[in-house]
Amino acid sequence: MSVRGFVFFVFFVSFVVFVRDRSCIVHAQTADQHQLLAQIKRADAGQLAVSEEDGRFLRVMIVTSGARRVLEIGGAFGYSAIWMGLGLRQTGGRLTSIEYDPARAQMAAENIRKAGLADIVTVISGDAFKEAPKLEGAFDFVFLDAWKRDYKRFLDLMLPRLEPRGLFLAHNVVNKQVEMRDFLDAIKNDPRLFTTIVTPSAEGMSVSVRIK
Repeated sequence: MSVRGFVFFVFFVSFVVFVRDRSCIVHAQTADQHQLLAQIKRADAGQLAVSEEDGRFLRVMIVTSGARRVLEIGGAFGYSAIWMGLGLRQTGGRLTSIEYDPARAQMAAENIRKAGLADIVTVISGDAFKEAPKLEGAFDFVFLDAWKRDYKRFLDLMLPRLEPRGLFLAHNVVNKQVEMRDFLDAIKNDPRLFTTIVTPSAEGMSVSVRIK
């Protein structure tokens, strides 16, 4: 399958899941996990977490790509990490989530423990520019949801460590695009990447696959 064909297939599957089979994904969580996710969203006064639609999209992307080594930059309270962790439970993979704020990182780790995903998701508290280089090996899936003006710096940091045909996703690329023009130009023009923008929610998500 070509890279373009692969990306089209992934988005087609995602679209079908969201539009026609949403109830199946709801029931693919336990009742406690569903309740926990709702609690995190209600408590998220600063709206740092992704939307529920974006969380579902992340899970679908994890499963359809078969991701096994995942990095999240900007974990907030663990909401997106739980969605990805649910997908990684199916692929046998692991997620490292880096959160800058110590209090949020502690809460994220507790939420992940409550979700029954502590064996899959590891939360690191600290500056991702310092912590990510300490992690060994390459990644096949990177999700970026940190300070928007740092997106291009994080792309430069992590793209060399993205596996061939690995996926690099970034959040808020529609509703906060003015804060990341350099990043958006880079993912659209870098010859190593094939990129598309999708909108599971109004916030927008970029999906880039490494082709070189």
